[in-house]
Amino acid sequence: MATGKALITGGAGFIGSHLAELLLSEGWEVWVLDDLSTGSIQNVAHLKERPDFHLVVESVLSPAVVNELVYKCDVVYHLAAAVGVRLIVEEPVRTLVTNVQGTEVVLEHCNRFGKRVLVASTSEVYGDHREELPLAENSRRIYGPTTSRRWAYADSKAMDEFLALAYHQERGLDCVIVRLFNTVGPRQSGQYGMVIPNFVQSSLAGRQIEIHGDGTQTRCFCHVEDTIQALRSLMNARETSGEIFNVGSQERIRILDLADRVKVMTGSKSKLEFIPYDEVYGLGIEDMFHRIPDIDKIAGAVGWAPTRTLEEILTDVVAHFRHAPI
Repeated sequence: MATGKALITGGAGFIGSHLAELLLSEGWEVWVLDDLSTGSIQNVAHLKERPDFHLVVESVLSPAVVNELVYKCDVVYHLAAAVGVRLIVEEPVRTLVTNVQGTEVVLEHCNRFGKRVLVASTSEVYGDHREELPLAENSRRIYGPTTSRRWAYADSKAMDEFLALAYHQERGLDCVIVRLFNTVGPRQSGQYGMVIPNFVQSSLAGRQIEIHGDGTQTRCFCHVEDTIQALRSLMNARETSGEIFNVGSQERIRILDLADRVKVMTGSKSKLEFIPYDEVYGLGIEDMFHRIPDIDKIAGAVGWAPTRTLEEILTDVVAHFRHAPI
């Protein structure tokens, strides 16, 4: 397996820090660019003394820094983004500028120096699908109004995809786009609205578990260790250039049932509190009812499929928070 120098934007974040570990274990020299706004120095603290790991605390909005790092690296994993529902509804300007302008800066410099780039997108670009059917990469998108802040993140990541595809088609940029479906695992923070960390932390602390709406909305959760294997495999498969791939699990669960499973696993007596959507974060949001990935395309391209069950995911997250401050 070829190795070299890899840049991970957002590499001190939840997914990025796990990806850094994987690449280092395979012999890559890794540079991480992260402004630590949603990432954490604790996520990569155990790597800082390694001579093959380099942390640059700066923003993807800094062209001079991005220019230098892209130039010296062989491949770029662009994971930096403003993420999480809470951040989206409370700081829409930050969400839009970071996601759209930051991606534009990264793509421009990857194109300038002829570097292959993987752009992390999201299942949110599919919008609000009510039918419980798997979403393929070419499925239509269904969106709410621009007056609902909930859609700012989805639209910003859709623009990232449009930009990457435009650079590929017009200027020959070597890129691959990955739509992530609810990646979960150790180190993920519940600070910005991520459901499993929030449920686990509340259960362990004996606090009420907040469920938005009636809890009948469904999600599929993918273990971060499976996700980073997909990212690495897609980066290594050069024939994926200019393509979009879903990455996620197809094991679906209602949010209400998820809360019950977390309670059982933690031995918690926490009560469930149902929050109407118009009261969520004090602003009101629209939620997406169902998101199930069709993963036939990535299976055909690189042979990837998730290996860890939801039970294993929850076991890992509970173990992580039992040993972390609540």
